[in-house]
Amino acid sequence: MDNISEIVERLGSDEDAVRKMAVFKLQSLIGDPSFADVFIMEGGLAKLRFLTLHTSGNTLAYSLTSLARLLEVDKGWDFIDQEVVERIVELIVTHPLVNILRGAMSILVSIVSHPHTGSRLSQSGTFGSHALNPAIAAYPQFLEMLVSRLSSADHALCANALQLINSLMRDSITNDSELQWPKFIQKLQDLGVIKAVYALMQGTSLQDHAHPLIEFQSLTKVLLRKWRDIPLDMENAEHRRALKGIHLASQPERNLDKGGDGVVDMRRSKKHNTDKWRRLGFESESPVTQFEKTGFLGMMDLADYVRSHQDEFQKMLLEQSTKPIQERCPIARASLSVTSILYEHFEVDKSDIEDAKSYLILESRSNLDKFFNPLLLHWTRLHVAGVHAFFRLWKATGAEVEDYDKIVELVRILVESAVGGASRTKDVQDVEEELADFEYNRLRELQMELLELTYEDAWGQHLRQVREELHNEVLQFIKEQRIRCLLQGNWFPNEAASKSDISVPKEHSWRFVQLSHNRRFLHYGDFDSRGNNNPELDTLPEKIDLSVVSSVVSNVSASSNHSSSSTIKSMLQHPSTKITIHGHMQSHSMPGESKKTSSHDPSISRATQGEIVLLGLRPQSPSIASEWLDGLLMLLGQQPITSETGKLVKFDDAVFAGEAPSVPSREGLDDDYYYDLFGGS
Repeated sequence: MDNISEIVERLGSDEDAVRKMAVFKLQSLIGDPSFADVFIMEGGLAKLRFLTLHTSGNTLAYSLTSLARLLEVDKGWDFIDQEVVERIVELIVTHPLVNILRGAMSILVSIVSHPHTGSRLSQSGTFGSHALNPAIAAYPQFLEMLVSRLSSADHALCANALQLINSLMRDSITNDSELQWPKFIQKLQDLGVIKAVYALMQGTSLQDHAHPLIEFQSLTKVLLRKWRDIPLDMENAEHRRALKGIHLASQPERNLDKGGDGVVDMRRSKKHNTDKWRRLGFESESPVTQFEKTGFLGMMDLADYVRSHQDEFQKMLLEQSTKPIQERCPIARASLSVTSILYEHFEVDKSDIEDAKSYLILESRSNLDKFFNPLLLHWTRLHVAGVHAFFRLWKATGAEVEDYDKIVELVRILVESAVGGASRTKDVQDVEEELADFEYNRLRELQMELLELTYEDAWGQHLRQVREELHNEVLQFIKEQRIRCLLQGNWFPNEAASKSDISVPKEHSWRFVQLSHNRRFLHYGDFDSRGNNNPELDTLPEKIDLSVVSSVVSNVSASSNHSSSSTIKSMLQHPSTKITIHGHMQSHSMPGESKKTSSHDPSISRATQGEIVLLGLRPQSPSIASEWLDGLLMLLGQQPITSETGKLVKFDDAVFAGEAPSVPSREGLDDDYYYDLFGGS
């Protein structure tokens, strides 16, 4: 049977069983271009055409499949004529067998998609979808039957039917006139193609229909782009009718304009309304200019909204007319903004070639789910829901005309959340309800989150670097301030000495402590009373070499010596707050110091074996405690631990939120002034 001549001979047999076996074998071989060439040379094409026109049952099914595969390798076009086309259209309309319908639809896909001349059809300039017109005129229910096949239980038949619909749409959009293709698309939509394809996109057999569904989704974007790219032209009768229809739907005689004071000017009811377009929400009395961005697509969306929600449209206009001009929601302008938001959200400008490339990298069912967007097919319903959301947000926020762009941004975020966040199987009605019920407060939270993410993406690395640099600078600044307090010196009361504090003599009431100018020694002296003036540094008899200091501890800390959770609040709860400086034996003891630094002193802690208490301080206020404890720690290269210092070091972006603080006046000041940053510290 592999002998081509034998196959051709059997195709012409008078016995149906012989023909059936021959054409059954043929359908698996004819997809090879080399085989097809020899088959045509042997005269097989005429016999195959005859079987296509005059047989039935499986013989017809195998013949249709063979002819479809021959056309797919771009062979056999000379025998495609109106008789063949009409026979194929007739089968699609009248025949119930799935295997016959599949082959028939595949043949028509090739005919409609055939771009070049050479066949009998194309010799007269008739090819593409036009080749089907005479046959469709004879069988006007063709398109209806084709759309109904999208609901077939046979997945392959569904895919073939949608593939044929895609071919008809693409050819019409590409080759028909500006008057013809919109009518064809509208006819398909009236037959329910959107509903049927939407069901397939949301179905469980997505993988079986993936290729034609991707093409239909891409064609939907092509249509939206084509409508958007048509400029509004008042010389175009259809455009004039659409704009006039919007005006008439507003019932201008009923919805009289009112001035800013809410008073109706009755004189305007009997003559041409000089602001009839601004009343509908356009920015000027030249509405055509408002459609520059959205084109005829914006007009279609606005007209669809007005037509399907005419009562609501009129009520909204009447309600807005009672408000001052600056508080009125611009209805027409809002509709056009929602069109733009949806256009950008669905990436309509993304070409179908890019869509096809995206499909090539899809590997899993989950990826398919993310790629398909059934909601795109319900553009009109989403537009209406978006317009309603705009009105609701305008009222909820008490917006005025100057706030228009802010409302647009809120609607954009709402669409991104409700539409962009919807799963493939989420019903459009649920999305409409979410758009209608989304709380304004939650929307504001989303806006802040998106703003934060935007800044993070654009400036995150730079902001982190700046933040780190600022933190280091602030820390260095605070360190210097704290150390300057030590350089200035301070008085500390001496309380009755305990057995654990040999550094506090009983006979003196006050101790003055001061850091040396080279920041290497801590000088101190004990006095009977606190003088009006601080003693000079060189008059202080005692000093501690900071190089021998091992730790600085205080009961300001609630948990550990260097816990960052320390708070000054604990000081107020412990009147006997004390800062204790520990260290090792100094290599050169000063006069009178040997008794105080005895290695046998019981004050030496087991936990700090080898250390002794060098000095104890009792601050009189939380501020002094913070200055001296953190100052000593930072002087020793350690981190500050008190909350007062922490607040100064830890800055937060939140301080920049809200209204900016007022700048102090410089009136009466010369260049010799400063700001007191630390409240007298």
